[in-house]
Amino acid sequence: MKVKTDKYTPWIVGITILLNSVIALLFFMPKYEGLSHLDLTFLPALNAVFNSFTTLFLLGALIFIKRKNITMHRRFIFAAFTSTFLFLITYVFYHLNAESTPFGGEGVIKVIYYIVLISHIVLAAPTVFLALYTAVFGYKMDVEKHRKIARYTMPIWLYVSITGVLVYLMISPYY
Repeated sequence: MKVKTDKYTPWIVGITILLNSVIALLFFMPKYEGLSHLDLTFLPALNAVFNSFTTLFLLGALIFIKRKNITMHRRFIFAAFTSTFLFLITYVFYHLNAESTPFGGEGVIKVIYYIVLISHIVLAAPTVFLALYTAVFGYKMDVEKHRKIARYTMPIWLYVSITGVLVYLMISPYY
């Protein structure tokens, strides 16, 4: 079945640009001082939990699609979108209210940290676009296009969710 994506494209592009812009702006905007009395250091750990769940849900979705169980595949993909959405909410809230934590390690570990962090950031930006397009093709049962783009989306989204946890584990001693 041929899927017309024209009506979805503006939404997907708009959401991608909006989310990436908001996240980029977080690092240049002054922090909100009204909640400075609250200890928000639990939020990065919560973000790592959400990223961990995203990883597990994506792996579950992959297992179920390999078994040709489309119903369970869709449920796990929906769960992955849900945990990613919850991650985005807590990530934006934290970075609106708290300064970024500098990495305190030195030497080789610092190089490794920045390689993981930069690759995570670079791949996280297009993941929104890829995931939404992949979801639209899957929802519309355009299996050929869905498979074609999912071959790229799944490993990139998995990498982003796993490296999100790694970044947290590496920086957590410095909160």
